[in-house]
Amino acid sequence: MESLLQGATRLFAALGYDATTLKQIVEATGLDPAKEGFGGSKRDLYLAVIERAARIETEALEGVVNDMMSADHVTAAGAVHEIVDRYIDFCVDNPEFPALWIHRWLYDAADLTGLERQYSQPLITMTTSVLEQAAEAGYIDDTADMEYCVWTLIWCVHGFVQGGVLDESGDRLGAENPEVLARFRRHLHRLAARTLNLS
Repeated sequence: MESLLQGATRLFAALGYDATTLKQIVEATGLDPAKEGFGGSKRDLYLAVIERAARIETEALEGVVNDMMSADHVTAAGAVHEIVDRYIDFCVDNPEFPALWIHRWLYDAADLTGLERQYSQPLITMTTSVLEQAAEAGYIDDTADMEYCVWTLIWCVHGFVQGGVLDESGDRLGAENPEVLARFRRHLHRLAARTLNLS
């Protein structure tokens, strides 16, 4: 089943839900869904893909977000930077996951409602909440909009991982280029530091 979900994730990430068929998934993976323990529709497979993606992301990030809860005035800045790094690394290592959500931002699978509320919002809410707690404790700037800070991180990382940047010649460069990735990382750290007045 895991191989089927991995293959379906790659196709849904590349083509979107609306443009992907079960036949394409079967042909691309070389797997018989029934033999993999799956007897549902394309919709069912997509829901399983989204659930798997959200679970893997939560497992990768929940710990570092929880670490922020125990931060103090000395460790708060480092904890924020660790969240930034972990999110960049996760998305660079799993570019198909940001691609799934970007397709949804463009109204792919628009008939499947509530997925963001069920699968994305909990981690976003948790991250926003720990930043708000740190702000209330006086560890970071309490005038910043913490929810938009989290969304800015998401927008920037998703856009970078999927679209990269253009160099002076107009060639597209992305996370596969270590210098480009390092420059992007420095920029996001600076953005977080200035937005939250980190030391």
